[in-house]
Amino acid sequence: MVLNPSMSYAQAASLSLSHAMQRDATIVAMGEDLGRGGVFGQYKGLLEQFGADRVIDTPISEAGIAGAAVGMALAGLRPVVEMRIIDFALCAMDEIVNQAAKARYMFGGQGRVPVIFRMPIGLWSGSAAQHSQSLESWFTHIPGLTVLTPSTPQNNYSLFQSALSQNDPILYLEHKELWNINEAVNTRQSIEIGTAHRLHSGSDLTLVSWSSAIHRCAEACDRVSSQGVEVDLIDLRSLWPWDKEMVFTSAAKTGKLLVVHDAVQVSGFGSEIAASSAEATGCHIQRLGAPRIPVGYAPVLEEQTRVGVEKIVETILHVVERAYDT
Repeated sequence: MVLNPSMSYAQAASLSLSHAMQRDATIVAMGEDLGRGGVFGQYKGLLEQFGADRVIDTPISEAGIAGAAVGMALAGLRPVVEMRIIDFALCAMDEIVNQAAKARYMFGGQGRVPVIFRMPIGLWSGSAAQHSQSLESWFTHIPGLTVLTPSTPQNNYSLFQSALSQNDPILYLEHKELWNINEAVNTRQSIEIGTAHRLHSGSDLTLVSWSSAIHRCAEACDRVSSQGVEVDLIDLRSLWPWDKEMVFTSAAKTGKLLVVHDAVQVSGFGSEIAASSAEATGCHIQRLGAPRIPVGYAPVLEEQTRVGVEKIVETILHVVERAYDT
């Protein structure tokens, strides 16, 4: 076991990419602000380690970056593409959705596109409506794309390692408010894409979440435990494919499912989890996400779009009480 006693979410990502680039000379990193280590320090030290031929600082042109990456992948390279934040990736939707996601299918498997599109998601305090969105459900809808959402430094090391070994396009969504969280990271620990992780065991309610929201859910579970409510808390980690077996088994056991995410609740990926679980198990379902309003710049407006611990606690207790009343 190679254990790093304390490493941040950003450091874990940088180390994971460094290890992969040492093993595989076809891996290149490209995108905005890589020359200074990335906006959040997630590429720190890589330019000095691998040089400008493999850590490529690009112009601010998301469509151009994504298009170039698709071409490079079809020619045999394995690009890791930095979109800076997911909001900016909307400028590259054609290249991601119609080119990267479709090439393998349209050419009968003769062309593979092993690209990782890194798109930081979520609220970034004081950054307002165009820099704070969680758009994961846009991409889970697209056949041909894998969507990953690491929630911890360990996840960010191990899931990145798994992503770097795939031969198809991956949306790798790191939350902007997680970059500075720290924990010990075992560089020998692997995480299989499509497997969830149980953080807390319980029989009163199944709670499913991912990314930054899972930390608030964990705090909420601790609070309701003191009131005698024991929650089965599941961190999906991978949104597509997602671990239906773990979720369905838990929902069938508890009979109640709550899905919590930072994205707008309307048409969020929580709707897919809730509907699929209800169809498979007949469980009671409840969703909790952000209201369908733009993120405000003023702190009082920004706060209205946050899914906080108090709201999660309130919703857990509501779901449990409602189920017992029926």
